[in-house]
Amino acid sequence: MNGMVVLIVGLVILIGAYVTYGKWLADQWGVDPSKETPAHTEEDGVDYVPAKAPVLMGHHFSSIAGAGPINGPIQAAVFGWVPVLLWVLIGGIFFGAVHDFGALFASIRNKGQSIGEVIADTMGSKAKKLFLTFAYLTLILVVAAFASIVANTFMATFDETGAVDMAASAANASTAMISILFILVAIAFGFLVYRRNAPLAVSTIIGVVVIIACMAIGLNWHPLYLSNKTWMIIVGIYITVASVTPVWILLQPRDYLSSFLLYAMMIIAIVGVLGAGVTGNAHMDIPAFTGFKDTLAPTGSSLGYMFPALFVTIACGAISGFHSLVGSGTTAKQLDNEADARPIAYGGMLIECALAIISLCAVGYIWSSYAAGETVVPTAVFATGISKMTSTIPFLAGAENIIYSLLILAVSAFCLTSLDTATRLARYMFQEFWLEPGETYKDAKGYKAILTNPLVATIITVVLGVGLGLTGYANIWPLFGAANQLLAALGLLAIATWLGKIGRNNKMFLFPMAFMLVVTITSLCFTLKTNILGITAGGAGVTWCVVRTVLAALLIILAVILAVDGVKTLKSQKN
Repeated sequence: MNGMVVLIVGLVILIGAYVTYGKWLADQWGVDPSKETPAHTEEDGVDYVPAKAPVLMGHHFSSIAGAGPINGPIQAAVFGWVPVLLWVLIGGIFFGAVHDFGALFASIRNKGQSIGEVIADTMGSKAKKLFLTFAYLTLILVVAAFASIVANTFMATFDETGAVDMAASAANASTAMISILFILVAIAFGFLVYRRNAPLAVSTIIGVVVIIACMAIGLNWHPLYLSNKTWMIIVGIYITVASVTPVWILLQPRDYLSSFLLYAMMIIAIVGVLGAGVTGNAHMDIPAFTGFKDTLAPTGSSLGYMFPALFVTIACGAISGFHSLVGSGTTAKQLDNEADARPIAYGGMLIECALAIISLCAVGYIWSSYAAGETVVPTAVFATGISKMTSTIPFLAGAENIIYSLLILAVSAFCLTSLDTATRLARYMFQEFWLEPGETYKDAKGYKAILTNPLVATIITVVLGVGLGLTGYANIWPLFGAANQLLAALGLLAIATWLGKIGRNNKMFLFPMAFMLVVTITSLCFTLKTNILGITAGGAGVTWCVVRTVLAALLIILAVILAVDGVKTLKSQKN
């Protein structure tokens, strides 16, 4: 198959969906550009701050994207390119983008509060607390994972004598230096745009030029060679500060500027695929369909059966529960106008779908190497496939190594973006758990006033997340895929019940919600079976098998309880 054809067809379908289905959804739900958003009605200069649409798009897209739409499609490619492409398109258009758009819209109509508060409004306090507990624990796992990934990306390599291996550590030290410089640039950008009212277009041009300069500096001057543990502590301090700092100082400008790295990465990738197609080199050696069970297992571990593995593995490339937390957590508090919701939420998800298709083209191009287990790390697969395709274009023939390095750097940069967004979101979840509907942390009394204090809630979150990252999050990370998709199912359920309550069309949520619940429960049942067998077999990993068994069982119970409550609510709305 020709990757250029796959990409062009995919992009045409996604654009068509945005223009038609996205607009229809906005009309059905009653999106009203004249209605004031929480960014204005609840403005506090810290969390609720109106953002211009391009700036907020940068934050939202940077937060939901990261490496997700790259990792998932590449790993799921073991089932063939047709299943992956179909799920990215069908899932992205009718599941993920509807989920993201709906979560943002429901939140802005509920004072910018999270999906948990939307659930409380329709299904009661018990359902809210169950959802927030689950969402918070999932975010703690995200914080642990991404803090560890960032620290691993930054850390120095030491030889047997304890001395730094300068050659082996140079790339990581460069990434660390560029990231630090990037944060400083973002702070300056935020100050100029929000406090000196500098024109956004001019500031953006200057910002992008300075970012390029920062990359050049970081590649040539990188004096920080620190251990993994030291970087974990530094990252913990950084995300603590970032979570309580007003969004205009760091979150908005940093995510906006970092989005240009992602846009540049996507442009390079599209040029690579299309250019290789024009020169007759955009071949995809990957089979159309390999079977209903992963027998290739390039990484040494089989994904199992296509159902439910395909739908859990692709995640961000089609639908992800984490997106509802971003949309109803940070994005809703910054949305300047309801008209911006469709391009930011629905459009943002479709851009992720496009990145997922590009990732499929990349793994298809180096399929023989991937299937043989030679190049299996998703970011390396992506960078290798795209850089090799780009190098087939005559005027870029000698740029393969440079393009590879830039792609790796761009992907790595988003781990830090997703990390402090996840920390801020977890802080919101923790605060809302202790509050009654309609309350803010400023209304809390007694011990609740202490627990809901932004700094206290953040410190608790960071200690739990970084602590787990230092002690063994990898042992329960296999549950994240199912937990993330369960979040998506519950998000769809929450939006459907809320739309039903206000008398708006919610039928577009019903099948996606039911399907994702079935996917999640099936995946968790497979996890239960695997870990129960591990317990009976005995050995060194029994303890973690027990932990995963208990957690998987609790997730199934949670899914069933909230599903039953949701169905009862939906039925009562029809009477």
